Amino acid sequence: MNCEHLIFMRDNLDLNQREMAEKLNVSKSTYARWETGEKIIPLKHLINFCNLTNNTLDYAIGLTDKKEKLNTKIRINKNKIGNNIRKIRTDNNLSQSEFAKSINTTQSVISAYETGHTLIQTAFLYDICLKYKMSTSLFF
Repeated sequence: MNCEHLIFMRDNLDLNQREMAEKLNVSKSTYARWETGEKIIPLKHLINFCNLTNNTLDYAIGLTDKKEKLNTKIRINKNKIGNNIRKIRTDNNLSQSEFAKSINTTQSVISAYETGHTLIQTAFLYDICLKYKMSTSLFF
């Protein structure tokens, strides 16, 4: 993941870390850890960040260096995300266990994502996009 993109996106709004943290309803220290890469920004906050800065999720997490504006606001729909994870898995003829192993997690985690019970973690979304060569936009 590319923390430099987070800094660049925030700077383009002429906001300091404290101001951005307030907009995301997190502490300044939490936000600072995201920018340094000490912690991975949770997906719900990352989506809010992208919507605030009007930049794509792919750019924010470093899947691309091409800075693009959002066509529409990103909306979280756990069921849609889960259905798309299932489609990627089945299109690649993988069981939940095989798919889980490919991104270093467990079958139960994949099951929770696919059924919409749990929102996918940012790191797993990134890993899926890298491994299966796709854009995050396919999930939303």
